Amino acid sequence: MSARRVFINTALILGLLLAAYLLYKVFSRYSLGEIMQSLGAISASRLILAVGFCALSYLCLSGFDWMALRYAGKPLSYPKAALASFTSLSIGHNLGVAALSSGAVRYRYYARWGLNAEEVAKVILFCGVTVGMGLLTLAGIALLSNPRNASNLLNVGADALFRLGILCLAFPVVYVVLAGTLRAPLHVWKWRFEMPDLKLAIGQIIIGTLNFICVAACLHQVLTAGVDSSFVQTATAYVLANIAVLVTHVPGGLGVLEVTVSHVLPGTASIGALVAFRVIYFLLPLLIGLTVFAASELIIRKRSTARSKKRAQKSPQTQTQLL
Repeated sequence: MSARRVFINTALILGLLLAAYLLYKVFSRYSLGEIMQSLGAISASRLILAVGFCALSYLCLSGFDWMALRYAGKPLSYPKAALASFTSLSIGHNLGVAALSSGAVRYRYYARWGLNAEEVAKVILFCGVTVGMGLLTLAGIALLSNPRNASNLLNVGADALFRLGILCLAFPVVYVVLAGTLRAPLHVWKWRFEMPDLKLAIGQIIIGTLNFICVAACLHQVLTAGVDSSFVQTATAYVLANIAVLVTHVPGGLGVLEVTVSHVLPGTASIGALVAFRVIYFLLPLLIGLTVFAASELIIRKRSTARSKKRAQKSPQTQTQLL
């Protein structure tokens, strides 16, 4: 086994152990009775809708990988892209620094399917840019459409928020323009970045924004179980919280989401609502992702062993024919 594979496997095991510890830290603050009572206050219909929006978000995320593989010049089937995307991100979302923490899982899959380290890095970079473009687009829309709630947290005036909203929307526009006009690689400081084609760039903006809309809708369903708040207000709170999470790299956004939502939407951040959101968007995908990851590892290893045996059986026959 190569040193790189040993490092990847070790990092993966340590990451899974850290995920288990972080989940313990999240839920150890509440008693089981508090959690069950708070969750019981949320109607079944809202929980079902929240789970549905969570599923749509992960569907969008699988599209990130599907497009990224085409950008890297190594297109794979959608089921393979979806498998690598879901397992890696269901784990990475709980660890923080998702691009790095999910990178080990992505590399494990894509290296088996013919991608080298540079091509996997391109996939991760493309997905990271898609996240950034989607977050900036929704942030710009939220700041321009709901400046009052944003000012509660940012403590800035309406004019400053308007300029900030326009600036957020300017980045995706410039990105699409560059993708449609720039043919040579883009150099940013010491980094060299090959722009995707125009269709992929537009797809990044659309699917990246849809992903964050779905997550905000998931949060909105559980928040409005007790107190009425508009989707725009919830989206504003979630976007600002997500920006704070990306800046701080807090694993799973522990505490950041709660504080941000409490400032933007005072009175809505009940234990039940935020615990329900964490269970639906973080814990449930993590449990499914770990199960799928373990099952896929067994299946892939079994197939690899079977292929090795077939090659071993063919080898003596070939030698006999030569003799």
